[in-house]
Amino acid sequence: MRLQSRRRLLIGFVALLATFSGASRMDAAPPESIRNRLPDAVLRWGGDTEGGAPFQYFDPKTEKLVGFEVDIVEALVEQLRKDLAWPELKAEFVQYEWVSLPQGLEKRDFDIVVSGMEITNRNDAKMQFTRPYYLFAQQLTVRADEAKIDDLDDCRDEPIGTLSGSAADDLMKARLFSNIVTYDGQIEPYQDLRNGRVSAVLLDVPIAVYNTTGKPEFKSVGKLEGWGGYGIALRRDDDELAKAVDEALATIAKAGKVDEIVRKWNIWNAEQHQLEELTSSDKLLTWVAAQSGAPTGNPSAWTISVYGPLLLKAAGVTVALTFLSMAVAMTIGLIVAVCRLYGPGPVKWGALAYVEFFRGIPLLLLLTFLYYGLPEVGISLSAWQAAIIGFGLNYAAFEAEIYRSSIMAVPKGQWEAAQTLGMSEVTAFRRVIFPQAFRTALGPMTNDFVAMFKDTSLVSVISVVELTKQYQILARTSLKFVEIGALTALLYLMMSVPLGYLARYLEDKWSTGHK
Repeated sequence: MRLQSRRRLLIGFVALLATFSGASRMDAAPPESIRNRLPDAVLRWGGDTEGGAPFQYFDPKTEKLVGFEVDIVEALVEQLRKDLAWPELKAEFVQYEWVSLPQGLEKRDFDIVVSGMEITNRNDAKMQFTRPYYLFAQQLTVRADEAKIDDLDDCRDEPIGTLSGSAADDLMKARLFSNIVTYDGQIEPYQDLRNGRVSAVLLDVPIAVYNTTGKPEFKSVGKLEGWGGYGIALRRDDDELAKAVDEALATIAKAGKVDEIVRKWNIWNAEQHQLEELTSSDKLLTWVAAQSGAPTGNPSAWTISVYGPLLLKAAGVTVALTFLSMAVAMTIGLIVAVCRLYGPGPVKWGALAYVEFFRGIPLLLLLTFLYYGLPEVGISLSAWQAAIIGFGLNYAAFEAEIYRSSIMAVPKGQWEAAQTLGMSEVTAFRRVIFPQAFRTALGPMTNDFVAMFKDTSLVSVISVVELTKQYQILARTSLKFVEIGALTALLYLMMSVPLGYLARYLEDKWSTGHK
């Protein structure tokens, strides 16, 4: 009896342990909202590897994604597996343009952003952040032979490069700097600094350290200012996931893993000790506001009286760039067309090669080569020169084909009539053939003219701020995407629609039946 009682007691005890163990496992399982949010057990994180070192970039030696934020994500996911009792959970990187990461997050193209995303008032208004994992400051970089610039205030009227939409950009706008040159990538500002196109570059310390270490042509000047913090960004409606990620980040930070990663990438500084107290984005923003020179980033200050003139100025840039580029394209296109129709054999083949080459390469590639590539062989073009030459060369190939087909459409009898009147071939072409061909070419050329108005947005890659680029800058700063977008679209219509009416008017006036 005693043995049976002991057996029953033991069985009951084991069953009780199993019950508690099962309950414990159930309590430790991921919340249903997180499982629904990540049904395939994959946490997708957005970042930008284009010039993304030391945050995240592909190492050509190992062909793997590396960077200090890559290490942080790996440590974070390892901790999440333990916290959520979810061993299947894994991370997946999603490449995205840095300035568009907030929009990609909102569209659910990924679940979190880990890409040097700065916790600012503007960003905090549209995303929620974990506690900061790194404190940064702005570092001013100049050329090694620069003697006039000792600190940021010396650059007030100098062209100074920075990353579009960054905390450095906000800092200089808040201080009313008049000549800010913005870029979509973080390598291009230092290339322009080396080539003398800007006088200085202001960017976060990790970016400055990576792009200037071991390069004697650069030097750092001035004090560190504009302190801020990087945090992991999530959507406003992802509270459960945000809580889990924040707790996991706190755990690995307390264990010293974040500090170890930062030291490994040589971007540690004494200010990182502040992270022990800055345990939320709100505390970080309060700390930033207490620092000297911190930008306000107040979206409500952006009224139409502020952004309207900026858009009009950018529209002027678009108009000037379009008209100058089209003039170059029409001139070169006519020369190419004539060479292809009437030149000797080698000239004809050369003209054909020109058309096929410039029609076959992307315009963005051409602009990048002219602006960033030519300086490597000793030819340095300004942004405007590169833009006008690039658009002119590219569109000339298309205009040449329009000219060629229009000239061939002129009846041969017109040549014969002109020769009967005693005109030379050159005179006949100039006074009889070309005027008729131009009337035929006017319609297609007008379409190309309108298309060029929109294609000028590509020049933002070489730091020209035209209408579309200005819209992107203002919309991200003010968060008024619809309001400013509507005004931008109206300006484009005001520029392009009159061209259509002008073309139709000229076609009617020059038509054969006009009297």
